[in-house]
Amino acid sequence: MTDQQLDYQVTVEELSALMKRTAGVHVDPVTLRQQADDGFDTFGLDSLGLLGIVAELEKRYGLGLPEQAERCKTPADFLALVNGALKTGV
Repeated sequence: MTDQQLDYQVTVEELSALMKRTAGVHVDPVTLRQQADDGFDTFGLDSLGLLGIVAELEKRYGLGLPEQAERCKTPADFLALVNGALKTGV
């Protein structure tokens, strides 16, 4: 693991942009932050859309994310899992 891996973090703003780019779902970052414990379905993002986000992040960071990332139900859970994986390099 390199020191750079420790600096990787997906923000709410990045997640909002990924939702728009990979799934065509527009959610304002402020709203996403305020409702981070609401289900992805509340924002119109389905499991296929989440899979696209996971694939984009794996490509961006060059590592496989935990399988559970594809099954996260809320943005808060997703960001916690993904950022934990990026921090440890798993």
